Amino acid sequence: MYEYFSGSENGERVRAEARDFIENYLKPLEAEHGIDFESEPSMDLLRGIWKASREAGLYGAQLPEEQGGRGLSVYDQCLLKEDVTASGAKLAAHVLGELGGPGRVGHLFHIATEGQLESHFLPVVRAERTVCFALTEPEAGSDASRLTTTAVRDGDDYVLNGHKRFISGAPYADFAILMAVTDANAGPRGVTAFLVDFDLPGVTMGADYTPISGKRIHADIVLKGVRVPATQVLGGEGQGFFLGMSRITVNRLLHCPTMTGLAIQSLDAAAHYATRRQQFGQPIAGFQAIQHMLADMATELHAARSMMLDVARRIDNGQDTREASAMSKLFCSEKAFAIADRAIQVHGGVGLMQGSTVEWVFRMLRMYRIVTGTSEIQRNTIAKGYLKRLSGKGVQR
Repeated sequence: MYEYFSGSENGERVRAEARDFIENYLKPLEAEHGIDFESEPSMDLLRGIWKASREAGLYGAQLPEEQGGRGLSVYDQCLLKEDVTASGAKLAAHVLGELGGPGRVGHLFHIATEGQLESHFLPVVRAERTVCFALTEPEAGSDASRLTTTAVRDGDDYVLNGHKRFISGAPYADFAILMAVTDANAGPRGVTAFLVDFDLPGVTMGADYTPISGKRIHADIVLKGVRVPATQVLGGEGQGFFLGMSRITVNRLLHCPTMTGLAIQSLDAAAHYATRRQQFGQPIAGFQAIQHMLADMATELHAARSMMLDVARRIDNGQDTREASAMSKLFCSEKAFAIADRAIQVHGGVGLMQGSTVEWVFRMLRMYRIVTGTSEIQRNTIAKGYLKRLSGKGVQR
């Protein structure tokens, strides 16, 4: 069993409620509907889960209390997200609204207008609407300066044209916080954020691909002559890039508990299999080669979780963790994937079969070394920060 880290009294209360919700509501619901790793649940089923989670006080639990949440610290959020992911529930990501719920808008409440709060953000918190964040394009991933989606002012509207690619959560969303260029000569200051409803004329969505993570996770958004009212500009013209970057440090860290939660699934599955699988008259857990793999997996998991929670505590204390968050995202994604890889090795041929826990987790964790900033991008951030301090003030310890 992995090391148990505890949070605040409030955080532990919410964790207990989440475990109860998953065991007594979500897993029985999955069994009733035959949900497995490759299932594409109906929107009616998902909306029912979102509303039930909201009624249980979990959907949007990460938000401040004044926004309808539970006021969790970043440290408590990490523990809660890890628990939910480690539960093994097939639809675990929908409990906290990870694919389009309150966590995507909470940090934007202070810049949204009253009208935007009423029409878009508060319905997300109430599990009535869902949202995605649309930045990436076919030729613009981490480099936002290469955006080609344009927004041209026309009276009281903007006319948007462009193509957004690999947008996570888009298949579940009702609208997007979408980045478009309003001034091609202004660089990052020429990017503006828009609230784009998917029922507007000229908006189409689809995918000519199936990601490694499976169907119904990502999609493309194509805009052709889409008229968006100027009242749907979020934060003012030219502020889009900075809005997108405003939470990057925290967001990088908050992807880590999903990775460690998946790694926990891998380690548990490998350990349980090793005690059951018989070879040469004994469980393979008795072989030193298997024991060493399990030992390495447990050690790397503990190191990743410890790093993640250290960075979370520092964020809660108001410290600058730009490089530390990048380190955590880098280390957790690389080590969690290594754990998943060894889990398949322990399982042997069984682990290669589609539908097994370790095979699915392996695919998911391979994705996390790329999404939300590749490992190479994290290394760039870490090295630049270190070298800047080295050249400016000497090495600080």
